[in-house]
Amino acid sequence: MTSGTVSATDLEKGELRRAVRARLSALTPEELVQSDEALFTRFLALPQVEEADTIFAFWGIPGKEPDTSRLIGELVRRGKTVGLPRMLPDRRMEVRRYDPDKPLVTVSFGISEPGEDCPLLAREEIGLALAPAVCYDRRGFRLGFGGGYYDRWLEGFSGVTVGLCREAVLQDRVPTQAHDARVDILLTEGESLSL
Repeated sequence: MTSGTVSATDLEKGELRRAVRARLSALTPEELVQSDEALFTRFLALPQVEEADTIFAFWGIPGKEPDTSRLIGELVRRGKTVGLPRMLPDRRMEVRRYDPDKPLVTVSFGISEPGEDCPLLAREEIGLALAPAVCYDRRGFRLGFGGGYYDRWLEGFSGVTVGLCREAVLQDRVPTQAHDARVDILLTEGESLSL
């Protein structure tokens, strides 16, 4: 396939992204808050979270992802080192240490990330990574936002990977390609799936 050619799988992923966004936009603010609370309670109860000193999280985009700002605050209160993604050119990504005393920088697509003044965290330091997604399927495969940043970063990661997925958008099967990463543990409001 030549570059610039769109595959049938890419088209299928695009359709699913649109359908999931429509489903999420139909949820009320109260439903989103209740969902977040249930997801975060499950996440914080994981023994793997307790064991990890350093956790790679993400700052949720309002309306598209769980509001992880509350979860990150709780992790910091529990003495965890929290890293957040910082996007780089060529669809690459690095992890910078979150410092509650330093404001996050808002970049494209409403993403908030740490500034360059926050310390860089090496992949080997991170015990657990929380991977964002548009949605997941029951096999632990994620439908990302289409940039491939996380698939590239997760490729060399040896720690535990966890996904959060609202039951309202959990799929039986998302379209996948060879480079698509899957998580070790998938959490919904009502289930913890070890994969």
